[in-house]
Amino acid sequence: MTTNKVSRWQMTAFALPSIPIAALGLPLVVYLPAFYSQDVGLSYTLVGLIFMLVRLGDVLVDPLVGVFTDRYPSRWGRRRHWMAVSVPLLAVSCYLLFMPLPSAGPVYLTVVLFIVYCGYSLVAITHMSWGAELSTDYDERSTIQGMREFLLIFGMFTVLALPAFIEWSADGHGDGFLKMSAMGWFIIILLPLTIGIAMWSVGERKHVQVTEHIPFAQAWGIIIRNKVLQRLLVADLLVAIAPSVTGTLYIFFTAHVFGLAQSASMLLLIYFVAGFVGVPFWIKISHKFGKHRALALAMFYGAAVLPIVLLFPRGEFWWLFTGFTLYGIAYGASSFLLRSITADFTDYDNLETGQQRTGLYFSLLSLTGKAGSALAVGITYPILDLIGFDANSVNPPEVLNKLAALYVVLPSVVMLAAAFLVWNFPLDKAAQADIRRRLAERDRAHQDDTLQEASEAAAAVVTVGTASGIVDKPAD
Repeated sequence: MTTNKVSRWQMTAFALPSIPIAALGLPLVVYLPAFYSQDVGLSYTLVGLIFMLVRLGDVLVDPLVGVFTDRYPSRWGRRRHWMAVSVPLLAVSCYLLFMPLPSAGPVYLTVVLFIVYCGYSLVAITHMSWGAELSTDYDERSTIQGMREFLLIFGMFTVLALPAFIEWSADGHGDGFLKMSAMGWFIIILLPLTIGIAMWSVGERKHVQVTEHIPFAQAWGIIIRNKVLQRLLVADLLVAIAPSVTGTLYIFFTAHVFGLAQSASMLLLIYFVAGFVGVPFWIKISHKFGKHRALALAMFYGAAVLPIVLLFPRGEFWWLFTGFTLYGIAYGASSFLLRSITADFTDYDNLETGQQRTGLYFSLLSLTGKAGSALAVGITYPILDLIGFDANSVNPPEVLNKLAALYVVLPSVVMLAAAFLVWNFPLDKAAQADIRRRLAERDRAHQDDTLQEASEAAAAVVTVGTASGIVDKPAD
C-alpha cells in the first residue's frame, strides 16, 4: 500500500475482525459477570473483584504487547502476523470461559479470564494499530476507524441476537449455559475467518525507520511527561467508564427496575442498533467540525439523554425502547473518534522522537479502556451488595431507586467531564496536516542521506579495491 487512499473494500475487509472482537468484548462486560454469579453460583462481590483484579492485572500486559508488536515485524509487515498469532490463543481460552463446567470456581475463572484478556489485548491492539497506519489523512483515518466501529457495533448486536433468540424461543427465560455456549461458538468460528480475509485483502504501509528503538525506560519517561497524551488517556478512561457502568448494571436495571427481564436482550440489541446507525452521522460531524469537537458533542448529548429514562413509567417496553434508542446514538462516537485522534498523536510522537510507536500508544488506549471497565465492575458490584440488592428475589422500592440512580448519575457525570476535557484538544486538522508535512520532509531528507551514505560507501570500496589491485584499473 503506497497511496494515501484506502478503498472501501479494503476498509471493509480490514474492519471484519471487529465482529468477533466485539462479540468477545461485550459479554466480558455485560453477560459473563452476571453468568458467573447467577448461573455458576459465585457471589457478586467475588465476581466483581475477580473481573476488576484480572483486568487491572491485564492492564500491565498491554504496554508489553504494544512494545513487542512494534519492535518485531515479519515479512508480512508490522501487524498482520500478530493477528494470526492471536487466533489459537483466543479460540481455546474462549471455549473454556464461555463453556465452563457448572462446578467452576474462582481459581478457574481467574486463570481463564486472564488468558482471554491477554489474547484480547493482542488482537485488539494489533488491529487498532494496523488501522491507524493504513492512512496518513486526517479525515480518512476517521472513516477507517468509523468503519471499524461500525462493524464492532454490528458484532455486538449480532452476538446479542443469540441470547435474544434463546429467550424468545424459551418464552422469556432460557438457560444461561446455553446462551454463553452460543456466544462462545460465534466467536470461535468467526475469528479465524474474518482475520484470514483481512490479512489476505489488505496490505500495510511501508514505514521509514529514522532512529534506533528507544530503550523502554527512556520511552516511558517521554510518555509520562507528555501533557497531550495525558489528556488523551484521561479522556479515554472517562469515556470507557460511562458505558461500562451502564453495561455492567444493564441486566439488573432492565429486569428489576423496569420489570422487563424477558426483553433485556432485545432492548440491548436496540441500543446497539442505534449506535450502529449513528456512526456515519458522527463521521460526518468529525469531518465538518473536527474529531475532538465531535467527541465532545457526543458526550454532551449522552449526558443529557441518559437521565430521561428515570422519568419513564416502569414496566413499559416502548418507553424504555425510546430511551435506549436515543442514548444509543451517542454510543457509536466515542471509541472510533478517540482511536482516530490517537492515530494523529502517533504522528506527533514520530516527529518528536523519530519512532513509529503505534502499538505502544494503542496499548495505552487499551489500558485506559480496560481500567475504566474494571473500575465499573469493581465499584458497582460491591455497591449492589451494600444497598442490599438481590437479583434472585423481589427488591424493595428504595433499593431499586438506588440502583436506578447508580445506573444514571455516574455515567452522566463522567461523560460531561470527558466532553469538557476534549473540547479544545490541540491536535486538530490543521495541526495534523502541518505534522504530516514536516514528517514527509524529514523522511525525504533521511532517505536522501541514506542514499548518499550508500553511494559514498560504494565509492570507497571501489577506491580501496583499485588501490589494492583487487579491482582492475580502467584501460588507458
